[in-house]
Amino acid sequence: MRSTSHGLFAALALIPLLAGCFASGSASDTNATTGRLRVALAVPPVQALSPYSNDATALGKLSVAEGLTALGQDGAAAPALAASWTRKDITTWVFELRKARFHDGTEVTAESVVNALDHANAAKTKPRVLSDVTLTAKAEDADTVTISTKTADPVLPLRLASPALGIFSAKAYATNGSVSPVGTATGPYKITKVTGKTQATLDRFDDYWGGKAKASGIDVTWIADGAARTNALRAHEVDIAEWIPTAQARLLDKDTRHDVPSVRADSLILNTATGIFADESLRAAARQAVDGSALVASVFGGYADSAQGLFGPAIPWAADLRIKVSGQATTAEVQSKTQGKTLRLAAYTNRAELPEAATVLQQQLEKAGFTVQQDVREYTQMEADILAGKYDALILSRVTLLDTGDAVAYLASDYMSNGVYNIARLKDPKVDQAITAAAEEGDTAQRRQKIMLAEAEILRTNAVIPLVHEKVVQGISTNVEGVLLDPRERSLINLDTRLK
Repeated sequence: MRSTSHGLFAALALIPLLAGCFASGSASDTNATTGRLRVALAVPPVQALSPYSNDATALGKLSVAEGLTALGQDGAAAPALAASWTRKDITTWVFELRKARFHDGTEVTAESVVNALDHANAAKTKPRVLSDVTLTAKAEDADTVTISTKTADPVLPLRLASPALGIFSAKAYATNGSVSPVGTATGPYKITKVTGKTQATLDRFDDYWGGKAKASGIDVTWIADGAARTNALRAHEVDIAEWIPTAQARLLDKDTRHDVPSVRADSLILNTATGIFADESLRAAARQAVDGSALVASVFGGYADSAQGLFGPAIPWAADLRIKVSGQATTAEVQSKTQGKTLRLAAYTNRAELPEAATVLQQQLEKAGFTVQQDVREYTQMEADILAGKYDALILSRVTLLDTGDAVAYLASDYMSNGVYNIARLKDPKVDQAITAAAEEGDTAQRRQKIMLAEAEILRTNAVIPLVHEKVVQGISTNVEGVLLDPRERSLINLDTRLK
């Protein structure tokens, strides 16, 4: 028997780069003959498709990697590499594995699962999904894994569905701590080649436990520029183009343009530790000055809803449980309190709407007496500065249910004192207590109420000013069927996605 004990923390890698050439067959008749899908993704890999970065999202969207569980359409945990599981006691779960093989031909065993979880927890940059839990994994026999937590974790099966906790063969893990998913995952498609940050070639994995995929393979091109992705679809150079910018959506034919409400929230995150917004009254003044509803039509072309809190219409239970946050805010002393200091406002270009939003917010903040200077670049060029607290404010586009499908992990990662993506650098005991209380609650209805209590405590600090909740626009050629329109932005292609 082998056991592994694990700790907290992680970080986020988001976004770079560039348009380019296509992985294979730019002519539509070529891919129709081969049965291969051509896909343009928006977020080029920043860590060679490491599951411990946000690259894990692409591995899930392309059906390359799997975890023990998956996130079902109803938001509950569904079987994946684990065929079933039971809760032995409040801190212990037992998972029974199905018969499955890795892309390199080796069998998925309890030992390989424990090995994968061991590496995830030992990683220098750990997955955000582990930011609020400590795990112990044991291989009981070849097909049984027991996973324990120090404290009760009612959503452990959901947690294990995170794209960042994919299970890979031993071959994937290098001695330097890096992880390569090339030929080492378990999904219906296997990566055979990655060309830098621009292209990847995926072939169908015929030994997939769930059956053969209907497409023979996927040729992926990463195109960070939204207009270029849109034009690639219009020119029939790709079959699927994700994240069409709202300004470009109207250029697509109606039958190739598909939108869905998303759990993605765009917010203004304020640095509460240093700089201008260490002053609570200036955070309150910024909250009073900023009006996210002004962005809905002018920036998002109607493909967004004005934000009332951290969770929007794609999370239908949130609105009825929301607690209104009251408090006085004044802008009268902004100029004297800033003492001529410049508010450093950051936004990144990988989501085309954010730089436009920065211009609108700059005007609103300057009207309230702030002096604002923008820094707008690709995310990967500025992430180190963001995490180091070198900006006063950041316009952040965040999928709130990405990590576990449960809101608590997002709140813990982004707003707890020890949160691994705490850009606001918030340290508030009441916030920590509220999030911890939500994490410990096993009853679904009570958990949701406590999540909204935690939201209210966070909003009380003015560390975050919610702006809008986006609608995701996906571009899909009329010769493709079976593309997944996922509000959680985890899924895109599955076994049934194919050319007509």
